[in-house]
Amino acid sequence: MTVISVPQAFNEEDLYVDLGPTTGHPLFLKCEGFNFAGSIKLKAATEMVEAAERSGLLTEDSILVESSSGNLGVALSMIAAGKGYRFLCVTDSHCNLTTRLMMEAMGSDVHVVSDEAGGGGLLGARLALVRALCASDDRCVWLSQYTNANNWKAHYRRTAPAIARAFPRLDTLFVGVGTTGTLMGCARFFRAWNPSVRIVAVDSVGSAVFGGVPGRRMIPGLGMSMKPPLLDEAYVDEAVSVEEADTVRTCRMLARRGFLFGGSTGTVVSGATGWLARHGTRGTTAVAIAPDLGERYLDTIYQANWARALYGDDVLVPDGRTPGSPRRSRTTWRPVAP
Repeated sequence: MTVISVPQAFNEEDLYVDLGPTTGHPLFLKCEGFNFAGSIKLKAATEMVEAAERSGLLTEDSILVESSSGNLGVALSMIAAGKGYRFLCVTDSHCNLTTRLMMEAMGSDVHVVSDEAGGGGLLGARLALVRALCASDDRCVWLSQYTNANNWKAHYRRTAPAIARAFPRLDTLFVGVGTTGTLMGCARFFRAWNPSVRIVAVDSVGSAVFGGVPGRRMIPGLGMSMKPPLLDEAYVDEAVSVEEADTVRTCRMLARRGFLFGGSTGTVVSGATGWLARHGTRGTTAVAIAPDLGERYLDTIYQANWARALYGDDVLVPDGRTPGSPRRSRTTWRPVAP
């Protein structure tokens, strides 16, 4: 029996889904959404808050301020509610309505940015508002998930060791990228523990994480409109980019088999199965990290009219194909580390 007194004390660490029967490739999916925040972001949020408390940066009068596309905002809302902090989340118009309502239900203030003025896209507008809020009130504490080393340390200390325990003969690890906290924590751990593990980063088309011009992205979670300050490409073997249409197909395919995952997970699974289809899988042990669950995407990815309007009828057709099949795969890849 598990008994807790604060919500962040519970997180299911050792649940994996065998996607072999579903995708036709040997792939295990580490499910990170089974906690009260509903995503892997609980780990980074907990690590950053506790580090700020230890350093004296956070006091009982502090107001937590953070920019988030959704999941970190929910995690910080939960922790702030449990600890008695005020929390103000700056998000943008792509944030799911359910996510915003969850933050508000836990007592957080949510500011939604919709104007991309300034040339930095929605992320740039969010960061500008965060800086303005902090400048206007010295009680504001910005944890800055984009630059905070405790973001990646959470996964160096928890996520990667858990995978290593479960799969001591791991060959390939697929990790979705946004701030790159999960990627860098896992990559640094495996570089020290077993350098032969191949680290494949999975990004969204339209993201500028690994260079290139940022483009339209409608699904919150993975990707950024700039290169993340936490990213060190020397730790990454390859980068895979996935079209959002393939994200939608993959999510809906998994849902037809009873697994309701979020957009970030759909992107990672699509990228992983496409990579495995290209590289061959005999004797391979591969793990992909599933950052989120799907309830927050019911009015977008799983809503037929929304998906059809953005990506066409083809994303809705349950024709039995898996994302790694030749006709479906629209992923692109390139090596990262020399």
